[in-house]
Amino acid sequence: MATAKKVPAKKAAAAEKVPAKKAAPAAKKVAAKRTPNAAFMKALTPSPALAAVIGAEPLPRTEVTKKVWEYIKKHNLQDAANRRNINADDKLKVIFKKAQVSMFEMTKLISDQLK
Repeated sequence: MATAKKVPAKKAAAAEKVPAKKAAPAAKKVAAKRTPNAAFMKALTPSPALAAVIGAEPLPRTEVTKKVWEYIKKHNLQDAANRRNINADDKLKVIFKKAQVSMFEMTKLISDQLK
């Protein structure tokens, strides 16, 4: 007759244990403050269509994206069912060229409107 092998209790307990996390070093090095990439901070001029949404003054790419999101939230343009989609109003349809875009597609379409 074949008998089932029994695992010793010590080995079974050791297999169930999760390895403990290592203690953090006592003195952490303070990370140097990151400087933003110069390409992101370069002021770009928006097209007239984009200027109708965010204003005509030259802004860095990061600020343009922030202002577009402020406009979207202020006018409640995120799709209720899928919040990743943006429903374009009359001003945004000129920029997006369609009625609805995803938030990932939006950044590409906005960058086409900057010089």
